[in-house]
Amino acid sequence: MTNADLEKLVDTSDEWIVSRTGIKQRHIAEDSMSNADMAAEAAKGAMESAGVSHEEIDLVISATVTPDYRLPSNACVLQEMLGFPNAVAFDVVAACTGFINGLTIADSFIRTGRARKAVIVGSEKLSAITDWSDRNTCVLFADGAGAVVVEACDTGSGVLSTFLRSDGKMRPLLWTKVGGTRYPYTDDYPFDKSDKIRMNGADLFKVAVKEMANAARQVIEDANLTPDDVTLFVPHQANIRIIEGVAKRLKIDRDRVFVNIEEYGNTSAASVPIALHEASQQGLLKPGDNVVMVAFGGGLIWGAAAVKW
Repeated sequence: MTNADLEKLVDTSDEWIVSRTGIKQRHIAEDSMSNADMAAEAAKGAMESAGVSHEEIDLVISATVTPDYRLPSNACVLQEMLGFPNAVAFDVVAACTGFINGLTIADSFIRTGRARKAVIVGSEKLSAITDWSDRNTCVLFADGAGAVVVEACDTGSGVLSTFLRSDGKMRPLLWTKVGGTRYPYTDDYPFDKSDKIRMNGADLFKVAVKEMANAARQVIEDANLTPDDVTLFVPHQANIRIIEGVAKRLKIDRDRVFVNIEEYGNTSAASVPIALHEASQQGLLKPGDNVVMVAFGGGLIWGAAAVKW
């Protein structure tokens, strides 16, 4: 879906969208394609790349706010679709920070010996909860999935440090109000789109730049690195202005910041793993590189991870 397509839906323009967000197009899943369908494709690709079998996987983490069902978890749906006979599977609900949360949990499981090989999937079908008449949000969100395999190893590569933080007081800055048990659907629900994403962009921007920079700075320090040691900075693809603001605070040069928001828009929990995959495909990552990922999302929740590729 291009910006020209959106011009037919709401009062906007390509120039307005690009100048404020950096987005030129985004991908929207067909109605027949579910979140788990996308997640399964991403997970299969990651396992093929890692050369691991379904039987070897003992942990499946699905990061999403748009699961196929309210019950059971998307991870259990994924387990049925792909077949992980020896795995425990569960979801992480942390919006755009979901993948970082999943990576942190998998890291903890592996370090404590509770798991050896994990699949972490960030997958979202945000088009299902987007108000396509709200120009403040419909220009941003999109669908997609990305996955990684994490396994125990004895080398110097792997997860160096992670950091997570949240502040529930600010949840109305980015949320969907109706659909849970506090504001459930009722027989007389007016279909006023209060079950779609609502966002206070101006206030969210200020918090996002500050806290994403703080989180990234923390994992860099905890990993005994400096910003100059970071080979590639992979931020959540939410808004080009946020990305540039965070990089500036960290004093990381633009040529070390991976950006693909122009093609994919904001895919929430899928954003960082999609970016990692593209960076790898483009030859931007090689063994021994220091990679810092950072994300910020509804909750509010934010986090970062430093890994040695």
